[in-house]
Amino acid sequence: MRWLALLLFLWPVTLQAQSSTVAPHELSLTVTVQNEGPIPYTREMVMILIRGVYRRHVTRETLEQPKLEGFNWTQLGPDYWYEERINGQKVKVLERRMALYPERAGTLTIGAFTHHLTLTDESDDWFDHDITSEPVTVKVAAAPVQQDGDWWFPVRRLQIADTWSNTPDQLKPGEGVLRVIRIEALGATPEMIPPMPELQSPSAMIFAHPERRMAELTPLGPVTYAFWRWTIQPTNDRSAIVEPIRFSYFDTENRVMRDVTITAQRIAYDAAALPPVPAPVAPARLPGWPLAVLMALTVAGGLGHALRGRQADFPALARRVPLLDPLARRLLRARDLAEARAAARALMLRDGITGAEADVLNGLDRAVFARDGAAPGVRCFASAFLRARRRAPTRVSEPVARPVTGRVT
Repeated sequence: MRWLALLLFLWPVTLQAQSSTVAPHELSLTVTVQNEGPIPYTREMVMILIRGVYRRHVTRETLEQPKLEGFNWTQLGPDYWYEERINGQKVKVLERRMALYPERAGTLTIGAFTHHLTLTDESDDWFDHDITSEPVTVKVAAAPVQQDGDWWFPVRRLQIADTWSNTPDQLKPGEGVLRVIRIEALGATPEMIPPMPELQSPSAMIFAHPERRMAELTPLGPVTYAFWRWTIQPTNDRSAIVEPIRFSYFDTENRVMRDVTITAQRIAYDAAALPPVPAPVAPARLPGWPLAVLMALTVAGGLGHALRGRQADFPALARRVPLLDPLARRLLRARDLAEARAAARALMLRDGITGAEADVLNGLDRAVFARDGAAPGVRCFASAFLRARRRAPTRVSEPVARPVTGRVT
């Protein structure tokens, strides 16, 4: 009898709960921004929670998401349904967590979510009913300007691991080593990770492997893993230095920029496995000044034998070298064309005239006295004249004879 009395007492409540009339307090849907503290920057993760509370039996449901204009977004796992007691009454609760990434600064609006429900009435018939959340606005600040074109990389937590396939400074001769840098970033999607850097080394051969990125969804936000890989081998048969890697990121928890430096690394072959270094060869010792004296005597003896029976004409030899010839030095030191022409004529009067020398001199006269001729420079004329003397040793006329003075007996 007591069970029957309890059933009769709850029957009106059950009929009211499953009626075709839906009271406002029976179904609710809210959107809450879970970021606390300062205004987020562009591309910084903004967490939202979509929560529905249902005091009616739900037969079918579909949660419709707005377009979310101005945001990139990712859903952090499937919808989570569970039961909860509110004011002593057991209700069903739906939660969906999402990570939004603002694309621009300003005030952005998160549109209304709509939950399409199928309920039952007092006759156990199905009918459709929709509930909608209120729009929510989010203020977004422009990202700080980065120096030297650095990558803007906001992240909640960053972990970096640097691993090597072998001990990098104990390689076998001719062996390479695989280097893998693993980046784990909480609150970042794969496209937010900085590009794989170019590894630098002045004395190593480096082969870069394709970069790998993957993401894992967690209640705290997406966790992105990036793998940067290189195969490195010394090129000098001994060792090489791989230069450090540097980049920066924005710590969204502490609101500060942080710099990352992955230190330089020495890559070397194991000294015990390398062939022994050959002993240095003793330098050859030359006799020194006795040999130089012997060579000078040999050259002098050869010249003496070649010129035996001939009279050396030292003035003629000196005239073949411009720096030893007074008239040639006068030509080279001339300050204007008139002085240079006078020195050239003096050389021709002393040594005779060649056709090449005459052509150079006549060319100078034509350039100077022509109506629209362009006179050459002094150094240009002097160089051309001396080259003509070396190219054409055949003389067109003999040197002018000097008059002989004295008495004839």
